[in-house]
Amino acid sequence: MNPSRSYLLRGLYEWLVDNQCTPHIVVDTTIKGVMVPEQFVSDGQIVLNINASAVQDLALEQDAVSFNARFGGVPMNVYVPMVAVVAIYAKESGMGMGFGMEPGVEFFDLPEPPPKSPSSIKSKRPKLQVVK
Repeated sequence: MNPSRSYLLRGLYEWLVDNQCTPHIVVDTTIKGVMVPEQFVSDGQIVLNINASAVQDLALEQDAVSFNARFGGVPMNVYVPMVAVVAIYAKESGMGMGFGMEPGVEFFDLPEPPPKSPSSIKSKRPKLQVVK
């Protein structure tokens, strides 16, 4: 089955807009492929207003959220892989939903974990020593 995140995101977006709320998404900027204005990232996350009045060409697709917007007067194409969307909520009330790791998330291209430094890797194999 396809992951449910994109379907839930689209449904919650519609619900927020229908209730005259301003939809915001929280994005994990450490995920591979995220293209957002770096100067507004804090603690590995950014909150983006995705209301129709704030963005152009909003696309809530199966694998990503994308749109054009201005940040500090500078136009930018924003691209957020769906797996990087942490939550969607209403600015006015905070109502919305956070996302965890749902079944089917392997559909998304997840980043590899950072490599461990050689000093932190301990071998569980016995070591042979030459004894004279």
